[in-house]
Amino acid sequence: MAIIGGGIVGLATAYALSQRAPRPRVLLLEKEDAVARHQSGHNSGVLHAGVYYAPGSLKARLCRSGKNAMERFCTEHGIAWTRCGKVVVAVDEDERSRLHALARNAQTNGVTCELIGPERLAELEPHAAGVEALHMPETGVVDYGVVCTTLQRLLTADGQPFVFGARVLGLAPRGDATVIETTTGTFAARAVINCAGLHADRVARSAGSADLPARIVPFRGEYAQLVPERRHLCRALIYPVPDPALPFLGVHVTRTVNGSVTCGPTAVLAFAREGYRRANVHPGDLVESLAYRGMRRLARRHWRTGLAELARSSSRSAFARAAQRLIPELEAGDLRPAPAGVRAQAVTPDGELSHDFLLLQDERARLPLLHVLNAPSPAATASLAIGQQIAALIPTSL
Repeated sequence: MAIIGGGIVGLATAYALSQRAPRPRVLLLEKEDAVARHQSGHNSGVLHAGVYYAPGSLKARLCRSGKNAMERFCTEHGIAWTRCGKVVVAVDEDERSRLHALARNAQTNGVTCELIGPERLAELEPHAAGVEALHMPETGVVDYGVVCTTLQRLLTADGQPFVFGARVLGLAPRGDATVIETTTGTFAARAVINCAGLHADRVARSAGSADLPARIVPFRGEYAQLVPERRHLCRALIYPVPDPALPFLGVHVTRTVNGSVTCGPTAVLAFAREGYRRANVHPGDLVESLAYRGMRRLARRHWRTGLAELARSSSRSAFARAAQRLIPELEAGDLRPAPAGVRAQAVTPDGELSHDFLLLQDERARLPLLHVLNAPSPAATASLAIGQQIAALIPTSL
């Protein structure tokens, strides 16, 4: 078996497969020189409780089971994590009804939560301001980069091979195997699982899967960190009430497992699939995004939101104003730039953002060929459960 992509979903899938009896050989191919170089190493580190996701969806189900599995995994392997709790804050009356709808959704998903007033909010987060909030004590934080290196260590100790610097050029059936052409050589496997993240749709197309239900569009998310003397403004996790039409959660303020406090992210079109800086421009990537019918339709539908995100991305004061809605005392001078992330967001041809995980089995392939085409947040939280879900789709006879 072969897995393409050394992010947390690829590693968790390899780990799930390696637990089978009899134990299979699982080859992991990664184009970078180490694991977790992209989404898995550029995120807020939140262990999500499952509040936002449509009841019955893969995100809702796998986030809940995956969070429990992740907590057990971290405890077993000595990875620091904490269940610090989270508040989603309605800052005015207009947001109150959406907050109540979010609370109903959370309860349907089995999330322990409570609507609280300003007095209780002040006890939990003295510097936050709002007319009402939703408190979720189950939410936590962890360093997913450490989770990834731990998974790599366990897989290596189990004898599972890793090949780094192996960018996939194409997939093709040959006899009783699928041949994987990479920049470091050719490999063959009876089953192939594409967990290539930002490049998952390209890997799928290289296998001949041209008629995909969605394409990856990269959205850069800028973060900022509070200067140490202002970290007291946030005790745990403070989030805004999200727009239900979008999968982005808005600028939030989060304390990490190592004690720093981050604000963000924004959500703007990245000019490269790995465009972590505004200056990173890859003409081919940019043309591909702008030429895609789904992206053009998305832009027409949400152009006001896009302009607002662009303003927050370009201006520290605009970024600070977004955070000030949650913490009025926060000032632009309290913020320092932090590393950005790029979200691999699947967009359908009609301009809709895919709101659920998207696991696509290539029905034309004689041997198992599975593409993970949409696995943004809460994929890190859910990763161990996603890995089990994928492993269940691969016949044990391989």
